[in-house]
Amino acid sequence: MKVTPLNDQQLIASYLEGNEQAFEELLNRHQQKIYTSIYLFVKDQSLAEDIFQEVFIKIIDTLRKGKYNHEGKFLQWAMRISYNMCVDYFRRNKRRPHVSTTDTFDIFDVLQAPEYNAEQTIIRSQTHEKIRALVDMLPPEQREVVILRHYADMSFKEIAKLTRVSINTALGRMRYALINIRKMVEEKEVILQ
Repeated sequence: MKVTPLNDQQLIASYLEGNEQAFEELLNRHQQKIYTSIYLFVKDQSLAEDIFQEVFIKIIDTLRKGKYNHEGKFLQWAMRISYNMCVDYFRRNKRRPHVSTTDTFDIFDVLQAPEYNAEQTIIRSQTHEKIRALVDMLPPEQREVVILRHYADMSFKEIAKLTRVSINTALGRMRYALINIRKMVEEKEVILQ
């Protein structure tokens, strides 16, 4: 007999009825995406962990106060909270996020991919490094849309709402990001396989 897992709304309802394991399941279900999106903005593991904890404290407070009403869109709501906390951090510190990997974290270690042989793995790794370098060279607004769309898997509608711009602006930023990446590939004669 197959048991259907509870959806986010059911887990939230169960948590509000006193089932702590329901919140743990909700956290386990979404923590990787939320943490990854935070880390991509702040580029510091301990800071990302701090913001991640603040995000879930805010989520718990909001749930307990009965102020959550996002019709089954928990992940998008949580991503918006995490994005806003990152933006608040940068406003306080007058810094813009910078997308790059470090010795301790690589976004492609988090993303799930099918198994490849050694040669394919090396080629794929080199291609990812080239793409990351190109994304790092984009203007901040374009880089932000690329991260949210491709790494955080958000829709343009969600990106527009999160970044407080119109959908057309978000789409335009992505379009210019792709144009700029293509231009850099041609200018630098980068071979992407």
